Order: sequence, then C-alpha cells, then structure tokens
Amino acid sequence: MEGASFGAGRAGAALDPVSFARRPQTLLRVASWVFSIAVFGPIVNEGYVNTDSGPELRCVFNGNAGACRFGVALGLGAFLACAAFLLLDVHFQQISSVRDRRRAVLLDLGFSGLWSFLWFVGFCFLTNQWQRTAPGPATTQAGDAARAAIAFSFFSILSWVALTVKALQRFRLGTDMSLFATEQLSAGASQAYPGYPVGSGVEGTETYQSPPFTETLDTSPKGYQVPAY
Repeated sequence: MEGASFGAGRAGAALDPVSFARRPQTLLRVASWVFSIAVFGPIVNEGYVNTDSGPELRCVFNGNAGACRFGVALGLGAFLACAAFLLLDVHFQQISSVRDRRRAVLLDLGFSGLWSFLWFVGFCFLTNQWQRTAPGPATTQAGDAARAAIAFSFFSILSWVALTVKALQRFRLGTDMSLFATEQLSAGASQAYPGYPVGSGVEGTETYQSPPFTETLDTSPKGYQVPAY
C-alpha cells in the first residue's frame, strides 16, 4: 500500500467496510472469537458432572477443577481480546501518530504470541486430563463437550499463530516515510516566502542614484600651457 504506515493508509481516510471484512486479519479475529466461545461454552454448560457417590459436581476432565477453570479463563480471555482488537483494527486508520500505531502493533504482536502459547498449553493440559478420566455414565454424557473444547483449543492455536504472523508482518512493514515527506512538502509549498519589509534599509530601483565621481574630467586644466619645442 502506497504511503502506508504499519499496514494502514493515511490517517483520517475513510474505511471501506467490505474490504475491511475481507481482510485476512479480520477473518482470523472472527474465527478466533468463535473458537473461544466453542471452548469455554461447553465447559461452562456441560463441563461439570455429578459424581457417582453424591450430588456434588466435579470437572469432567479427570475431576480436576483447575482444568475446567483454565479452559474457561483461556477462552473468555480470548473472547474479550478478539473483540477489543477488532475494535482497534476499525479505529487503527484514525490513529495519526506513528508512535501510537507502532505501540498498537506491538501490543497485538505480544498478546497474540502469548495467547498462542497459552492455547498450546491448554490443549495439552485438557488432552492429558481427558485421557486420564475414568469412564462412567457422567463422563459419557459430557464427553462431546469435552472433546469439543479440546478440538477448538487446537484450532485456536492455529488461528492465534496466524494472527501473530500477521502482526509481525505489519511490524516489519513499518512506516513509509514518503507519506510524511509528501505532507511536509505540500505544507511548505502552500506558504509564500515573505518579501522585504518596508523601511528595512533596502531601497528599490526608484531611489537609485548615479555613483559619485562620474563628472566629466577637464582634459585641459586651467593655467597649464603646452611647452613649445
């Protein structure tokens, strides 16, 4: 993009909703948003089952409450982050400061990389706990929810890694300084150079006087006679 700064055009330019919706970064954020719902939603609704010995609830992942809490926190955090970064993408074109744009891209890069790692940890953790879960009626009933949470945890790894790569590409793209050079030149061309002020000591051509010592010299001075030979 000509005159682009961190993947966006000039500040204040109009945003095209169709082109924005078709951007790979937008599609990845929406996909990550949906995947996060598919992770913490089943755990909240069906992730806690009754024990065989009593009415108390326990986590379907091997009875480990930490596994359920970690999955819910990870998915809910990704859900809120996707919504926040999507709003940031919408208003990114309105950010006029290059420094603020750089900070926004760095925030996106750091958070996406962190959440990619956390999704990998969460996928391994939930898979390990599900493999250790003893079979039973309650486990069979909530098995689909557990498998869905594990599957979409894996899909979330892929989507957040892709978001990290896109943020890294935007950071490497940096700033096209010709954008700001053009603005400076256009601003400088619109200003006229000031003339000499009146009474500044510089006189015009109307007051020009002939230089001194330009009188016609007398070739025959008075009182001088040419001697006769």
